[in-house]
Amino acid sequence: MDLAKLDYPSPLGIIEISGTDEHVQSVLFTERKDILHKKQADTPAVLMECYKQLDEYFQGDRLEFTVPYKLEGTAFQERVWKSLTSVSYGKTATYKDIALLAGNEKAVRAVGSTNGRNPICLLVPCHRIIGANGKMVGYAYGVWRKEWLLAHEKEISNKRISTY
Repeated sequence: MDLAKLDYPSPLGIIEISGTDEHVQSVLFTERKDILHKKQADTPAVLMECYKQLDEYFQGDRLEFTVPYKLEGTAFQERVWKSLTSVSYGKTATYKDIALLAGNEKAVRAVGSTNGRNPICLLVPCHRIIGANGKMVGYAYGVWRKEWLLAHEKEISNKRISTY
């Protein structure tokens, strides 16, 4: 079955969403300047919902994603990706933290590699993983995007705390 695609124009560039009628299969930053995949009459509702949730995230109105997605990889990759979802909005964790959660504390480098292969960015928050020294290390879509995303989440978190 061919995957349906839909482009979301984020503040960090075009994000291509792809999936089926049942679930999202990828959410990836592109380096394209133009939107190629526009909303169509037959665009699956799940892709439309993902688009809406991404918009809410960038507007600061959404802290977690609820759209159904499907990750496919090795058992280790799937454990790592699942572990990434435990890192809350506005928080960070280290590669070692994720290795521990995935069941192999010595697999820090493998976690880094798997993190870089995450096909569903933002929904599975690989941008929240930092080096043991607190530095921004690696991000498949550019460290500048990682820094922007973490600053965005911190700003929204701080606004929410100050309103309570």
